[in-house]
Amino acid sequence: MTDTTMFVALGRFAARRRHWVAVAAVAFAVFAGVWGTGVFGSLTGGAGFDDPNSDSVAADKILKGPLGRHAPDVVVLYDAGTRTVDDPGVAASIRRAVDAVPRTGVADLRTFWSTGDPAFVSRDRRATYVTVRFASGDDQERVQALKRIEPAFSAPGTTVRFGGVTSMTEQVNARASRDVARAESVSMPLLAVLLVVVFGSLVAASLPLAVGGLVALGSFAVLRAVTFFTDVSTFSINVVTILGLGLAIDYGLLMVTRFRDELRADPGDLDGAVARTVATAGRTVAVSGLLVAVSFAGLTIFPSRFLGSMGYAGAAVVVFAVAGSLTVLPALLRFAGHRVNALRVPLPRTRRPGERWYRAAHLVMRRPLLSTVGLVAVLLALGAPFLGVNWARPGDWVLPANADARVVTRELGDRFAADPARQITAVVEGTGDRAALDAYTRRLAGVPGVRSAAVTGTRGEQARISLGYAFDPMSREAARTVKELRATPPPPGTKALFTGMPASRVDIVHMIGARVPWMLAFVALVTFLVLFAAFGSVVLPVKAMLLNLLSLSAAFGAIKLVFQDGWLSGVLGFTPVGAVDADFPVLIVAIAFGLAVDYEVFLLARIREERARAADPAEAIAAAVRRTATVISSAALLMVVVVAGFLASGILFMQVIGVGLILAVVVDATVVRGLLVPAAMRLLGEWAWWSPGRRSPRAAAPPAVPESPPARP
Repeated sequence: MTDTTMFVALGRFAARRRHWVAVAAVAFAVFAGVWGTGVFGSLTGGAGFDDPNSDSVAADKILKGPLGRHAPDVVVLYDAGTRTVDDPGVAASIRRAVDAVPRTGVADLRTFWSTGDPAFVSRDRRATYVTVRFASGDDQERVQALKRIEPAFSAPGTTVRFGGVTSMTEQVNARASRDVARAESVSMPLLAVLLVVVFGSLVAASLPLAVGGLVALGSFAVLRAVTFFTDVSTFSINVVTILGLGLAIDYGLLMVTRFRDELRADPGDLDGAVARTVATAGRTVAVSGLLVAVSFAGLTIFPSRFLGSMGYAGAAVVVFAVAGSLTVLPALLRFAGHRVNALRVPLPRTRRPGERWYRAAHLVMRRPLLSTVGLVAVLLALGAPFLGVNWARPGDWVLPANADARVVTRELGDRFAADPARQITAVVEGTGDRAALDAYTRRLAGVPGVRSAAVTGTRGEQARISLGYAFDPMSREAARTVKELRATPPPPGTKALFTGMPASRVDIVHMIGARVPWMLAFVALVTFLVLFAAFGSVVLPVKAMLLNLLSLSAAFGAIKLVFQDGWLSGVLGFTPVGAVDADFPVLIVAIAFGLAVDYEVFLLARIREERARAADPAEAIAAAVRRTATVISSAALLMVVVVAGFLASGILFMQVIGVGLILAVVVDATVVRGLLVPAAMRLLGEWAWWSPGRRSPRAAAPPAVPESPPARP
């Protein structure tokens, strides 16, 4: 059985057994709504940005043992306004609040009054802070512990703010969930309106949206199932569910458009129209979905929980979106039948975009070499700023400037002698020689950027050295300091490991830089094999991957200019910190590369069909561009709407995802797919379809779709 025959059989099954398919879809929707939403309580993996194989994580594991941690998890800042902490009323209010804080799960709580340390009071004596260290070594358990005791810190007559790593994590979690919910509440109605505009019919518009809603709901069940096999990052649900919705609508758009074309060609055979739709558009959906899933699977190469779980969950959701598009949607198409064009909405007639792209394709194909070189040069120039990127890891800087965690960090830097949360911890193993340990501590204190160094704990042959610093942990200075600390030789026969935000940042960036080539190689290999199997050419897969990288290049150049250099920071409402989070461009690569291959498969499938009609090669390319322009442009527009809500988020990495994906999708759907692909295909000519052993490119023509059998009496 050929793959085309298999898709025809799938389409006929969905059409003839549409009632059973509909019942199964409704049952699954109920199941996903009840059981699947339990995923919100199953995401216990934390953010998971760290590399579990790094030195910083190894040090953290040791600090969870008898040696213990020293750096505070929470810094509670009290601001007395015009009064001072020396005022008996202010002091009594703060001390009563602190004394009432439950100590369950709290390993250490320190104040100015318990330590007598003047560093706990601001220079103007109008503010003071309290440090809290929890007993748990798990970040999400610490977040829950903070939630339990947070209300108790309220002190009348003062403004209370919460900073530190645990507070930052809590604030990011809360704001991200709220922002995603708000984005979905805006995007769903807008998607419905745009689908009506695209199709001009309420019935046609409702079909992709129905499948998209089912996939979005089903994403919860898929994510919860994944949690039984691996820890899933708490941030995965923010991205994966929206991606599933966007892909389902993209695939639905392609399928419904093709079904309407098939109905116009043969109005009397509804089952056949569904079968041919699945055999053509459905086959394209299957190929493109497989490639998007492969892009996500490439993330599993990274050992960090965030990227790895995003890979598992993303691939699973994409496969579910494809399955829904190939089963539920054909059944709905058969239910709709000729009514797919019913409930038309009167809209002003405009020139179809396909005609404009048809003329543009012919224009660039007149001088294909000049067009190809010129477009490639423009895209490379747009990506050039990315060469100067400064990589970072998530910290309180991802929050809005007025968020508690950022305000506390800023206040501690401006008004206090030191920020107690800015510590690098050195764990030394294998020494009981205090003199040698003290000498090593003095050498660490001499490293540029270190403002204080002290042995803060020993246990057997393990020792803990706390190093204070004042620089931005995401700066290049921080990376240099960590490098010099690790290069400082510890006492003979011992091993030193460093942890803390700067060290973790260095380890994460190193991990991503080391694994990205392997991810790209894996995705490239599987993409090549899938596209070769789909189109029988060894040239087309290489061309597709190179052009996809060009569209990513332009998006990444913009990411660096916007988020590191601060372009449009006023419009987007964030304060640039001179760095870009290393995790999220990798995630953008996985999503955007998959979507780019998605659009590439849409276009190449049509080019192959046009070639099979014995059209002139240039005319076949231009005709395919015209036939797919509306679908690709609409799919890109709808995907932009899906992720546009991220731009309004108060979380910086959500905005990075929004800007990166929007630019990558727009550039790919217009410049690359509408101009560069036609120019490159014309430049390659017949060589585009070349494969070893193939004498004629005509062999690349798609197999014929079997005609519908006579209707049974």
